[in-house]
Amino acid sequence: MNVFPDFSGLTGIDSLRDVVGALLTITLVAAVAALIASGVVWAFGASNGNYQLASRGRTGVLVALGVAVMTGGGGALLNWLIGVGQQL
Repeated sequence: MNVFPDFSGLTGIDSLRDVVGALLTITLVAAVAALIASGVVWAFGASNGNYQLASRGRTGVLVALGVAVMTGGGGALLNWLIGVGQQL
């Protein structure tokens, strides 16, 4: 049994896809920028012996990396869920 959503009556679905694609791109660019900035903060804090600054930079690197992974994997997860839904 194949169940597909009927997008034929929705006129703005192509625009919505463009908007979502742009948001994913902006999110990935922001995550990479945050990753670079946090890496610099981590390196600066570690080289100067400021362990609190190094710890905050390390936390920023991990958070930015997590956001980048979740954003990049969102499309793959959605495709997997659609595939599972078609098998039901």
